Amino acid sequence: SVVAFVALGLKSHHEDGSFLRQLVKVAAPFLIALVIGWLAARAWKAPRAVATGVVIWIVTVAGGMLLRHFAFDDSTALAFIIVASAFTLLFLVGWRFVAEWLAERRAGRTT
Repeated sequence: SVVAFVALGLKSHHEDGSFLRQLVKVAAPFLIALVIGWLAARAWKAPRAVATGVVIWIVTVAGGMLLRHFAFDDSTALAFIIVASAFTLLFLVGWRFVAEWLAERRAGRTT
């Protein structure tokens, strides 16, 4: 989802230069933060849990923005922060919410 977000953003903003180089440059801080988020959430224990997704999302957005600004020396405009937060919330937490809701519905039918 992080790579998809970056790819869509690059396409919509018509960035110059090598698409692959730009993709790696923009996605790298968020992918690093995503790995840290997985480790912080110990996501392997409950990968589908909404709580797991929330931890991953917070670490990915906050860590990605901090890395982008300080380590990668790139901008973090407010509009970018808002759009990145919303998109990643939908794709890092949203599917988990739907999965839990469906599991609860199925469990309710069997009892």
